[in-house]
Amino acid sequence: MVKEQMARRRSARAARRRERHELKDVGYEIFVGAISVLSILNILLMYVVSDQSLDTVLLVMNFLLTAILFIDFVYRLATAPSRSGYFFRQFGWADLLSSLPFPQVKVFRVFRLVRVSQLLRASGGRLIGRRLLRNRAGSALLSLLLMGILVLEFGSLWMLALEQSAPGANITTASDSIWYVVVTISTVGYGDQYPVTTEGRILGSAIIVVGVGIFGTFTGYLANLFLAPKRPPEQPAGVVPAAAAGVDQVDDSRVRVEQLRTLLGQQQAAVEELDHLLRRELPEERT
Repeated sequence: MVKEQMARRRSARAARRRERHELKDVGYEIFVGAISVLSILNILLMYVVSDQSLDTVLLVMNFLLTAILFIDFVYRLATAPSRSGYFFRQFGWADLLSSLPFPQVKVFRVFRLVRVSQLLRASGGRLIGRRLLRNRAGSALLSLLLMGILVLEFGSLWMLALEQSAPGANITTASDSIWYVVVTISTVGYGDQYPVTTEGRILGSAIIVVGVGIFGTFTGYLANLFLAPKRPPEQPAGVVPAAAAGVDQVDDSRVRVEQLRTLLGQQQAAVEELDHLLRRELPEERT
């Protein structure tokens, strides 16, 4: 009985270790989940709404999202402890198919979304919040990158809807709208495409503000990455300062202490039962 419980605990700990290894940075997992949701939404829009300009914008965005999902597949495959295990048992094949630019296999992006949601649910909301706060710079960068993708797609669609039929407009096609949003969000602003309506200019101003925020955050992230001081050397094995111990290590230690207490209680019960059997079966020694 004790051996079976210990085996179950070992298998549970091994499963938790595999989940923690499969789970990348929490901000990154949320970013990939949002990209998966956006790609599925684009597929639905392409089949529900019949508009040539809309289809052109969504087609360009789907190529961009496909490239991001393919990079994510390569990253997971390269960092997986077992590549065959990731590819066959952890639905890596669905990640590969969902990152291909073919409309017939885009439905497999649902598998990627489900897997990301399961990994995040296994971590718990408290752990997710701690990890987001711990890596604030990376989480902010991914958030602004996601915002840039959303602005590129919906800003292009909105700008086209505002300017396409305006008198004297020069943003009249999907390519004009995408080009204007790209050069505006990158803070380049060639001036060859520009809005002529008041609503379009307000939208263009918002796109400029988002672009400045994205590139300002990206510059700060690179500066922190290259100029931040190195971490202090790791302590020798068995010597971990209390101030340096992370919250995750404290939680793991508490779990292990509880498991040891349970195991000691079971062992004590087994010893008492064995002692009782020996006293009942064996004759008492007489002096």
